[in-house]
Amino acid sequence: MALAVAETIDTGGVLVVEAGTGVGKTYSYLVPALLSGERVLFSTATKTLQDQLFSRDLPLLIKAIGLPVRSALLKGRASYLCQQRLEVARQSDAGGDRSVARILARVETWAQATRTGDLGEMPGLDERSPVLPLITSTRENCLGSQCPKFRSCHVNVARRDALAADVVVINHHLFFADLAVRESGMAELLPTVRVAVFDEAHQLNETGVQFLGLQLGTGQLLDFARDLLATGLQLARGLVDWPRHAAEVDRVARDLRLVAGSSAVGKLRWTGVEPDGVDPAHWACALAAIDAALESARNSLDTVSEIAPDFVRLFERATELGRRTARFKSACAAGSVRWADITPNQLRLMESPLDIAQAVRERMLGLPSEDAGAAARAPAEDPPYLDDDGEDDLAALQAGWPGDAGDRAAGGPSPDGGRPRAWIFTSATLGNDARLNWFTEPCGLQDARIMRVESPFDYATQAAIHVPPNLPKPADPGHPAALARLIVPAIERIGGRTLVLTTTLRALRTMGEVLQSYFAATHGVEVLVQGQGTKRQLLDRFREGASQGRAGCVLVASASFWEGVDVPGDALQMVVIDKLPFPPPNDPLVEARAQRLESEGRSAFNAYFVPEAAVALKQGAGRLIRREDDHGILVVGDTRLTSMPYGRRLLAGLPPMRRLGTQEEFDQAIDVLAAVGAAASAAGLPDTSGFDDW
Repeated sequence: MALAVAETIDTGGVLVVEAGTGVGKTYSYLVPALLSGERVLFSTATKTLQDQLFSRDLPLLIKAIGLPVRSALLKGRASYLCQQRLEVARQSDAGGDRSVARILARVETWAQATRTGDLGEMPGLDERSPVLPLITSTRENCLGSQCPKFRSCHVNVARRDALAADVVVINHHLFFADLAVRESGMAELLPTVRVAVFDEAHQLNETGVQFLGLQLGTGQLLDFARDLLATGLQLARGLVDWPRHAAEVDRVARDLRLVAGSSAVGKLRWTGVEPDGVDPAHWACALAAIDAALESARNSLDTVSEIAPDFVRLFERATELGRRTARFKSACAAGSVRWADITPNQLRLMESPLDIAQAVRERMLGLPSEDAGAAARAPAEDPPYLDDDGEDDLAALQAGWPGDAGDRAAGGPSPDGGRPRAWIFTSATLGNDARLNWFTEPCGLQDARIMRVESPFDYATQAAIHVPPNLPKPADPGHPAALARLIVPAIERIGGRTLVLTTTLRALRTMGEVLQSYFAATHGVEVLVQGQGTKRQLLDRFREGASQGRAGCVLVASASFWEGVDVPGDALQMVVIDKLPFPPPNDPLVEARAQRLESEGRSAFNAYFVPEAAVALKQGAGRLIRREDDHGILVVGDTRLTSMPYGRRLLAGLPPMRRLGTQEEFDQAIDVLAAVGAAASAAGLPDTSGFDDW
């Protein structure tokens, strides 16, 4: 992998690498990138990996290689303290909320000592804290060079450091935010970079569609109303009736939420003038009321715009909110999908492209727009699983097809006019076929050089998979409870050490309740459930396992726990997945993607639903084996994996684990895990000798 990255950096072009767990992909791209002497941009999907890359991996390698490389970390605005907004929040007394005032006082003390202003470094500040919108800036409310705190602004200091660095670490959200609005600071940085590496690239498409679309939320309107009131009373009290304007914007925002139905929650399909099921007259009236409230606020802001730059920015925000309101009155853009996202307290109007192929090919790779249509989405060749007998198909999928070293996409113009840019995309999971179409197709990278590097782990020895044969069908309401009861004996015998991954919140609640109810009575295992603590708190406790005299743990989780969770060692010996993670067919974005494939004469099930499930299943299963001395069992509570024809494709996408076909084989494997886990806990060492008979 390192040699392929080095070659791509040298010649330019696009390299896509699927690197299995344990390959060491981070060092495989860091070492050649650092040795190249080029200016390099590294992008990750999560802030956690971004911080790890910048604070641990890069310093270690820079010291080992002995090169004078200067690195910088750049995050989005929401990650940094805004000193100006902190001052305004303190002066406005945070609306009289004492708990918020106490947190603001702690932030103010921390602000005196921080060098970076990165709020992730502040101890005890919850990422869901209501204080965060008060002390961070957005593109809309930032005062820019007219801000009295401009010279010491943490965002601008981070940008200046990035422009002066040889190596810059960013995240996908920041990258696509800049592609969308050219405002994040990347506009100056990217033209000077010849090499860009995207780790956790499997999240690129879904991250990109968030930023390349358009949204208007009641939360944005309420934030504007709050800032309008606070700024008006602080800088121009008595000149305008600020409480009236703020109250009016607040009212129309809440009225818009109510139009969607007071009890409605979820995503509403939106194929006509208004979302499905919403009264047309009430909808039109609500949008017109937003227009009127924003227009009234703009007129008043215009009369005080010369007093302070704050009012100019508020005027611009009102104008932009009005533009978005007008956009949602008109028809949805071609090649996009529109829906309404409803929570108990908020409503967001969403419009997104179906994928990022066109944006990548035009804005990143510099390819002509006509290459970004249906032709870019067509598979390069028929995948092997389309044959009838299935036997050779599985072998081809597991072995992988060699990538063509000469098959490269254009790299885009070089910053110095010389060699073309080098783009490297990598992840542990990028598809279920040799051409990695699941990733390359929606990202417009059909012509990229493809490389697949298998995991060095001995999965046949280290891991086994079991599909319980006698469970209810996955659609049966009793399925989650039945699966929870079925795994209780195994959990008892291995002393917890189990991660349960669910595909729905309903299954999360049901399985969590069943397991907590049972083990609360026996006191042998602690059951942790997502939502009953922060993600960091839950994972820290789960990693402790049965150490320090505490009980072993079961963690029941969904959504964000399917990937990026690293629990090596005997704290995790069993991963349970409730059912095959197919995308929800009634999701508007999923539905629109399926309809597009059908209109092109392709099977949406084969070309979209199965590959999506295969990648998600592989991500979840990847939590089990994290290092060479790990051992464990994967339980998938869905008989379709073994009974349906597409199950072969899904199994082929998983690591080559040993199959446990019967309950007896499963029980025997659990006994081995229990014995070895007990020996390891007693010795305090990872003793794996008991696996000789695994």
